[in-house]
Amino acid sequence: MPLTNEERNYLKLLGGNIVKKRKERGIKQKELSDLLDIDDGSLRRIESGRTNPTTMSLYNIASALEIELKDLFDFENDLN
Repeated sequence: MPLTNEERNYLKLLGGNIVKKRKERGIKQKELSDLLDIDDGSLRRIESGRTNPTTMSLYNIASALEIELKDLFDFENDLN
């Protein structure tokens, strides 16, 4: 089933927040993809909101960034 506009927007906000958290820690995209043991194209799709990451992918991203999983979702105010 295709995603709704609201769901696509949510994934873009999530991806943008991952980029923000990664940059705050001074980690390049390639470095993070290496830490996660995924190809950089997969990480690019997550960060751009073009794919719906699994719970384990998000958990691994948060762990690699040394933040809590919930911190990836602290863009809730941007939804309004």
